[in-house]
Amino acid sequence: MITGLDHIAIAVRDFKATVDAYRRLFGREPDLEPGDGAHRAWFRFPNMAFEIIAPGDDHPGHQVRKRLEDAGEGQWLAAFQVDDVAGSTRLLERRGLAVEPMGALSRIQAAGLHFLLWPSRAPTTSPATGDEAAAVAELDHVVVQTPNADRAVGIYGAKFGMDLRLDRSNEQWGVRQLFFRCGSAVFEVAASLKTAPTDGPDSFGGLAWRVSDPEAARARMIAEGFNVSEVRTGRKPGTKVFTVRDAPGGVPTLMLQQNADPA
Repeated sequence: MITGLDHIAIAVRDFKATVDAYRRLFGREPDLEPGDGAHRAWFRFPNMAFEIIAPGDDHPGHQVRKRLEDAGEGQWLAAFQVDDVAGSTRLLERRGLAVEPMGALSRIQAAGLHFLLWPSRAPTTSPATGDEAAAVAELDHVVVQTPNADRAVGIYGAKFGMDLRLDRSNEQWGVRQLFFRCGSAVFEVAASLKTAPTDGPDSFGGLAWRVSDPEAARARMIAEGFNVSEVRTGRKPGTKVFTVRDAPGGVPTLMLQQNADPA
């Protein structure tokens, strides 16, 4: 049913400043596409898009204002690509999810989070503002924090139908991690092993982006004024990572090189 991740949307108050910050962070030029009473900017990558949205002056922007009033800035929703929105909507309704048709799209509420079903479309990539090797290449994974890992298996695996590739508990880290394949990206769900499961809501926990040359990407981000960590060996064998400590819009952000030689 789900063929991949279409986009991640973040809600912010200062549209101009946040778009400029992500332009400098990604090293890519966005498309500005206002609509529905809101300011919108899109950074496009081979395996998904990243939308920045802020309330505009028109009344329809009230949904964005309400989101900011209720939850502040940060990740708002994730949109999944499907080949048949109407058919997928009916299936998810039969599986017990709260689904609201919205014309060519459908909105879903599950475990306290908002998702969209979006028609499949051809990928495009925003042009690099400088050296392509130093720009962010695409999304590696989106993180969701859950208070109930077994519920997450039921929702994201059985109901959404995403492929659960790995269910791993690590006592040293104190976390159980579920890795669902979502196109060429990963939908990662993390649950604490230190607390008992509850029926509380899930929450978005951050984004990890792929870079082809972590040293070049890090140097570019430092030159753009970002506070970033040293490049280090990642938890997954053969990866190198660094953290953006002051990522815009309140989104925890990691940069990752896949298939690097282990340090």
